[in-house]
Amino acid sequence: MIEKELVIIGGGPAGYAAGLYAARADINSVLIERGMPGGQAAATEWIENYPGFPGGIGGIDLALKMDEQARSFGLEVMTADVEQIEQQGKEFVVSTSQETIKTKTIILACGSKPQFLGVDGEQKFHGRGVSYCATCDGAFFRDKTVAVVGGGDAAVEEALFLTKFAAKVYIIHRRGELRATKLIQKRAMSNEKITFIWHSVVEDVLGENQVEAVRIKDVRTGELSQVAVDGVFIYVGTAANSDLVKDKVEMDARGYILANEKMETSITGLYVAGDIRQKPLRQVVTAVADGAIAAMEVEKYLASLED
Repeated sequence: MIEKELVIIGGGPAGYAAGLYAARADINSVLIERGMPGGQAAATEWIENYPGFPGGIGGIDLALKMDEQARSFGLEVMTADVEQIEQQGKEFVVSTSQETIKTKTIILACGSKPQFLGVDGEQKFHGRGVSYCATCDGAFFRDKTVAVVGGGDAAVEEALFLTKFAAKVYIIHRRGELRATKLIQKRAMSNEKITFIWHSVVEDVLGENQVEAVRIKDVRTGELSQVAVDGVFIYVGTAANSDLVKDKVEMDARGYILANEKMETSITGLYVAGDIRQKPLRQVVTAVADGAIAAMEVEKYLASLED
């Protein structure tokens, strides 16, 4: 068993910001990430609203820069799955697929995951036409017809990205107007490849071996119709990746962890940062702010243990 002062779980912007600040504060810490750095930011093709990049920056590029910067200050990064967190007195034991770590503090920066529609055919065709990541799978739909389900920033941004490949993109939204920011809306409205299907929800994803169509329902009239598509990209919200602390820490009905402005949870020594936290805005800029605050509060807490 190895011992640390801080374990950061999750390698998205929140985790790397926490890692950067922790490393600069000379906290003996490790960041654990199960895959590529960046989290959902790395699955975003282009980020235009992160300060310091007037022309925007690719999500993967930003993630790699964060990783490089944090490592340059000495942050240890471990690639592993975190399997369990146990509280032992005032300390924690973090079991991973690589090591067991005893630590005085934890910053949970596990992010969130796409929410499912929960309709027939969604799971059957997952990976065979149903996707939750246009950046990952968009190139497979060159010159084809696809549907994007949702009306927020993520849905409309990814629909715009899909127009680089697809011949036609439907945006299916349950309301009569989008929730996306005005600038993104304008771009979508002026794109000839995008067609909007308003006041509608997807009832089924249809096909034999792969997606061939979606059955949609008009929420005003209840009328059902079919739209022929080769792929369906679903953006109807997210759910927190908080299973590691389920029934251990205070969270809301959707699994987002409750924390104060210091990122402190209901468990002393356990902090949260980024999309896993209950908050009004989930963006890269708010994630890195959370991470920085959490790391600084960890530094203060560790100092208090020595008093």
